[in-house]
Amino acid sequence: MSAHVIVLPGGGYVQHAQHEAEPVAEWLTGLGLGLAASVFRYPLDVRHPVPLEALRAEIRRLRAEGADRIGLVGFSAGGHLAGLAALAADHDVRTSVQFAVLGYAITSMETETYRPSRIVLLGEDASPELRRATSLDALVTPTAPPFFLWHTAEDPYVLPEHTYRLATALAANDVPHTVHVYPHGPHSLGLARGAGEASTWTRSAAAWLAEQTGPATPPGRH
Repeated sequence: MSAHVIVLPGGGYVQHAQHEAEPVAEWLTGLGLGLAASVFRYPLDVRHPVPLEALRAEIRRLRAEGADRIGLVGFSAGGHLAGLAALAADHDVRTSVQFAVLGYAITSMETETYRPSRIVLLGEDASPELRRATSLDALVTPTAPPFFLWHTAEDPYVLPEHTYRLATALAANDVPHTVHVYPHGPHSLGLARGAGEASTWTRSAAAWLAEQTGPATPPGRH
């Protein structure tokens, strides 16, 4: 069974953060898990659902090339897009996502943080219904794939509230998930090398990815 991980760098939906792109794909392929990994630079400065539709097209392309399991690793705004792809309903089974890793992700479009990304993606006058429909915590169902979430408590741009909101929804729906909130560290850490305790997220995620991509396990919590 082949697994392919798509890396989605952050950048507020206006740029792609380079340190959250190829270095992350190289880390994934170097884990010894047999993972293929690639960076997907989704469209910028466009309105929803353009980035989501582009990502779904990329997932379909990888499936056509033989990928059995598709995972997503996203940071900040890229984490929001990863969550949308993993959670938003779609009639096309080819776009299904089997697992997702979200780093300091924007999960809610209903809070005032991170407002700049919301304005880019949804517009200044987005309706409450649209903001709700693009908030990950509102999209979780019991059939959602497993999630690995990490954040830092000191993040001044995307508050850890975003991760807590998604984790609460995952728990309420009995979706397998792991959550790490580290006490120190700024936003946009990427692989977080040299960042103290937050640097351990890659070790924890590697063990979690081994569970997601290894031999099939019985239904229920991992």
